[in-house]
Amino acid sequence: MNTPAFVMMITVELVITFLTVWFFYKVLTIKPKPEPDSFSENDDDPR
Repeated sequence: MNTPAFVMMITVELVITFLTVWFFYKVLTIKPKPEPDSFSENDDDPR
């Protein structure tokens, strides 16, 4: 393998690894959306 190909391979692997770690971090640290406490609060019909 010549030098430019090796540099490109290492660069691409580093970028993919960084993006994977970044998105896993974002998913694991996201704040949950507030959910309604019961099914009746989700109902549009006022019975």
